[in-house]
This record gives sequence, structure tokens and C-alpha cells, in this order.
Amino acid sequence: MHYYRYKNKNPEVSCCYKYLMFSYNIVFWFVGAAFLGIGFWAWSEKGVLSDLSQVTRQNGFDPVWVVLVVGTVTFVLGFAGCVGALRENICMLKFFCGVIGVIFFLELTAGVLAFVFQDTLREWISDFFLTNVKGYRDDIDLQNLIDSLQRTNQCCGAQNPNDWNTNNYFNCTDDNPSRERCGVPFSCCLADPAQTVVNTQCGYDIRARPEREWNTVIHVKGCIPALEGWLPRNLYIVAGVFIIISLLQMLGIFLARTLIGDIEMVNCGF
Repeated sequence: MHYYRYKNKNPEVSCCYKYLMFSYNIVFWFVGAAFLGIGFWAWSEKGVLSDLSQVTRQNGFDPVWVVLVVGTVTFVLGFAGCVGALRENICMLKFFCGVIGVIFFLELTAGVLAFVFQDTLREWISDFFLTNVKGYRDDIDLQNLIDSLQRTNQCCGAQNPNDWNTNNYFNCTDDNPSRERCGVPFSCCLADPAQTVVNTQCGYDIRARPEREWNTVIHVKGCIPALEGWLPRNLYIVAGVFIIISLLQMLGIFLARTLIGDIEMVNCGF
């Protein structure tokens, strides 16, 4: 559709597509750099950069890994797209196209597998959540992530509040010296509009009471059932986000492939 540019005797790469490609990628390049900066700053605050052995000693999932991986991929792709467009480098543009294509394929595959193996996915997420409940007090970022998830979805634990028994600080064993014994994190508690200051001790000893009294103080619904209920209610939003991401990826592939075609035609002396 763009071959009209080659009808003259001196074909050249379209400046329009070239700088559209550059503008498209410079944004992602800066976003990737920002993600990397935030990730390394978070690790610096936790002392990981001064003692890298902490990475192998973590009991739960460190959310900083997500930030660093997303930042690295975005930064590398942004760099390849920007330099490939400005320098008219076919290798970098093909690398950009190939990686975007692989990511797009993995997204489609993950979506299909999640739909087909819903029960398996549900079990895996539940096990993953329980694993991270154990490391709740070991990583401040993981702690904040779980608190945010429980507050937002008004839930507690993976399936119910008793899942917090797997955490050394909250379990109800007689030999547990923790003040949080038989309790739950404050993010499990029912919100009190009259309180202007968060009561971080609201969940203390709650699981030592009869279960019929729990729902007056904390949320008794697990986060897995809460998320299962959230998805159908927000299906259009989730679908819209995935469609936008897919369109951006396809736009990047289209711009890169168009530039590659232009460069190859010029190099061949079309």
C-alpha cells in the first residue's frame, strides 16, 4: 500500500513513518527507564543492592521483580525501536518486530490456556497466594501488595481468614509468642468511616473468637472467590485494556515492517 513512494527515480525512506516509529518508541523507552529506576530504588531501600544474597533468601514473591522485568523489556524494545528508526537499522527493527510478535503470541496463548484450564489456574493462584501469605512480614513490598489486594476486594486470605494460619506471626499454635497470634492483618478489617486513623491492631485475636463473630470485625470472604466475582463485573474494562495493548503492539509491528520495507527497497536501488 506504500509502494507509491518508489515510483520516482530516487526512492527514500518515508520520514513520516520513520519519525512516527521514533515517537512511538521514545515514550516506551522513557517508561522503561522509569520502571528500572523505581525497581532499583525499591531494592536499594530494602538493602538488596548492598546484599544481593537477599534475592535468594526471600520466602515470597517480590513485586519489584515485575517492575524490573517489565522495565527491562520496555527499555530494550524502546531502545531498539528508536535507534532502528533513526539509524534505519534493519537488524534492530526486525529484533523489535520479533520480540513484539513473541509477546503478542504469548499473551494470546496465556489467554486461551487460562480459559481452557480455569480450575487449574484457580488452584495455582490459590497456592501462589498462600505461599506469599507465609512471607507477608518478610518483604515490605509484598506486604503492601497483599494489603492493597485485601482492602480493594474486601477479602481476607486466599479462601478464608484461616489461611493466615500458615504465617508464623498469625498462626494459632500454643507456642507462637507473637502478639499477632490468632489474628489477621489490618487490611482484613471492615472499614469504619468514623475512623480517620487506620487501626493496625483491629485484627488482633479475632480468630480466637467463635467464627460467627468474625463478620462483625473482618471480611470473611477469601480473595480468590472475591476476584472470581470481580472479573465478570469488570469484563468490559479488562477486555478493553487487552484490546488497547494489542492495538499498540500491532501498530508498532506495522510501523517497523513498513520501515523495513522502505529501507530494503532503497538498499536494492528500487
